Amino acid sequence: MTSPIGDPGVPFARQAGGDDASGTHAGHSLGSSAEDAFGDRPYPVHLDPFPGTSNLPAPARLTVGIVSAGRVGTALGEALEKAGHVVGAVVARSAESRARATQRLPDSEILDLGAVVARSELLLVSVPDAQLSAVIDEIAASGSLRPGTIVAHTAGAQGVDILAPVTSRGALGLALHPAMTFVGTAEDTARLTNACFAVTAADPVGEAIASSLVLEMGGEPVRIAEADRTLYHAALAHGANHLIALISDAVAALNAAIDHSGRDVATVDGSGARLAERILTPLVTASLSNVLELGPSALTGPVARGDAAAVRRHLAALRAVPGGSGERGIAEAYRTMARRAAARTDAPAALLDLLEGR
Repeated sequence: MTSPIGDPGVPFARQAGGDDASGTHAGHSLGSSAEDAFGDRPYPVHLDPFPGTSNLPAPARLTVGIVSAGRVGTALGEALEKAGHVVGAVVARSAESRARATQRLPDSEILDLGAVVARSELLLVSVPDAQLSAVIDEIAASGSLRPGTIVAHTAGAQGVDILAPVTSRGALGLALHPAMTFVGTAEDTARLTNACFAVTAADPVGEAIASSLVLEMGGEPVRIAEADRTLYHAALAHGANHLIALISDAVAALNAAIDHSGRDVATVDGSGARLAERILTPLVTASLSNVLELGPSALTGPVARGDAAAVRRHLAALRAVPGGSGERGIAEAYRTMARRAAARTDAPAALLDLLEGR
């Protein structure tokens, strides 16, 4: 059978159904549907994995290698094992990564890069974005990469072009980015079941394999074109990473207000621990839910009302708290975000003049 990269004779039983050395893959084999989809013909250009899931080919049991056992790689490794694949080996160079691999992937060997590459049918490259190109070059130069190996990276801003050093050696390149934040615990793996994954591949066969892997992990595959990966990643960073900066500013300002009034008398029971976070949690949770459901019409507060006097008082109060003043202070961040919010409304001239510093 021809492999998905068009190389007859490449062992692809685990990737496209059938038996491997360990026997038949119950529940994971593509069986005759793989022959129908791929056979000994060129790529089926009509293959579309996204309209529905019933006809998607599910990869057979794969031997997975992870480079390296960071937060993302470990979570995806756990998810793939739960789907029936086997994480045979991982690269874990730091003490933290080795401890994480030992705890959460206890049946996986910790080996050097060349050994991990040599034994993997699916090689998951999950390293910091700045290191990805160098790691791909290292994999290509290792001499251990077998034609037909699936090499998937998890960098949000990159597609499959960056994998050229390995695809030129016969690997099948995929980009699989989970739109999720990772903290380094087992909870990361559970969150993948509600996550979308940006999927980029060079052809429909690659898209089918990529989306099958995502579906097996419980996620939802979403096509992102090669040219749009940076924009996709910028949108996620703006929405998630900058939200952390925003909430951190709000917590700091609230803590200043609470401490000024007296934390020990702020509540009826005198419980002031993490009080700012307790105040913000229901409000921010509701606001996030509302904007995701209703869009910009969910905006409330003084900007939505066009209340320039209230916004002016807010800015003055924020400048007075630690870290509040200056061009990089909390007050300036408030003004910038208020200007963006005002752009979504019919803000009066007085408010716009204030926010523009006129």
